Amino acid sequence: MIKKTIFSVILLAFTIVSNAQESLSEHNGHNHENEHPKNELGISLSPVYFFKEKDLSIATHFHYVYNIPKTKLGVGIGYERIFDEHKHNFLGLELNYRPIHNLTLNLSPGVAFEGDHLDEKEFAMHFESVYEFEFGSIHIGPLLELAYHPEDFHISLGIHLGLGF
Repeated sequence: MIKKTIFSVILLAFTIVSNAQESLSEHNGHNHENEHPKNELGISLSPVYFFKEKDLSIATHFHYVYNIPKTKLGVGIGYERIFDEHKHNFLGLELNYRPIHNLTLNLSPGVAFEGDHLDEKEFAMHFESVYEFEFGSIHIGPLLELAYHPEDFHISLGIHLGLGF
């Protein structure tokens, strides 16, 4: 029941944002083809499913990205926290590529650790894709994340909110 409710909320938000963004773009007659702010602060919220544990949790992700001018590339740092009994944490380098204006692909190698056990870090890798709908300097959209941790593999589908400056 909770999985269906979360999916329904995400689908509804995606539909509303998509329609609002199309209306705003048509109204402004503005072309954003190669315009990206140099800096971005982002946050996301998503349910996370662990394949090995067969468990569902909630995660949040924060990041800062510097978009390299006149390229489709960005680099930054990100942090993810999964609110489960293990208190999963991930800290990684953010490597972004934008094949088209509204789509961002992110590869994030880094370290995973549980709770306050900073001395027990393990290599982990995250891959994330985000499709953005822009409203001035703010963008919002769905995200899909796949993550490898030595002890498990997880997937998440959620909402990303970013502020460009």
